Amino acid sequence: MSSEGNNVFVDINDNPLNVEILGDGEQTIIAHHGAPGLGSLAEPRGSFGRLADAYRVVVFDARGSGRSGQAGPFTHEQWVADVESLRRWLGAEQVIVAGGSYGGFIAMEYAARHPGRVSAVVLRDTSADNANQELATRNAAASSRVSIDPAKLDRIMSGTVRDDDDLRDCWREILPLYDHDYDPAKVEQRVAATPYHYKTHNYAFAVNQPSYDIKHLLPGITAPALITVGRHDWITPVECSETIAALIPGAELRVFDRSGHSPQVEEAELWEATVRDFLRRVRERS
Repeated sequence: MSSEGNNVFVDINDNPLNVEILGDGEQTIIAHHGAPGLGSLAEPRGSFGRLADAYRVVVFDARGSGRSGQAGPFTHEQWVADVESLRRWLGAEQVIVAGGSYGGFIAMEYAARHPGRVSAVVLRDTSADNANQELATRNAAASSRVSIDPAKLDRIMSGTVRDDDDLRDCWREILPLYDHDYDPAKVEQRVAATPYHYKTHNYAFAVNQPSYDIKHLLPGITAPALITVGRHDWITPVECSETIAALIPGAELRVFDRSGHSPQVEEAELWEATVRDFLRRVRERS
């Protein structure tokens, strides 16, 4: 283990993970970011980090993303194993597992495969199978906001980008679709702030996505679950969250009417209050 600033680098399954621990609450939240090869701990830090007044919030760059080590494989099995090893390193008997977008894939799979280690699940704008791919492609083509280059859309969705520069160009192409209110300046800020690892991205979308379907696992999630989604999410539309809510026993679904893919940003106060209320009720029942 080595530390650098507020971050700690922890050897997890023979690969260093960039981990940040916020708060020192009795209960631990492990929050997984989305967009393998594009995402980083900055996303869950900005959302779940706000709960650090009451919880120990653990965010990290997943294997192959951000500042973490780039050793493969970049499979769901490996990413789930990394979460479990991180839980053990933290010394937490149970955790609240959370994830947005692709991070939700890993959070759900972890909760299904390690039910005894999960006290609650919080999901945001995610999907239980690859049906969202076709829906997203259709939504992108139909957008009146911007004209999307079909070749760039295909490369980023199919995991066939050529290098980090190409991934950046393809990412810039689709970013205008994400938010309820389009701000070109914010798009450029996100393009500049994103860490690019095209090999991780390509593996996730060319190898993992085509066979991704964990609907059969969801009835095995025994922990209380909250599913949140933006009404205008183009890439994991509301129907994807409705499917999840129907399959996880007793799951709660909350739709945010003035949000796209990021209600934790676009309706931050309401989203935070919703998550806090859910976790308070879970704690009271335990």
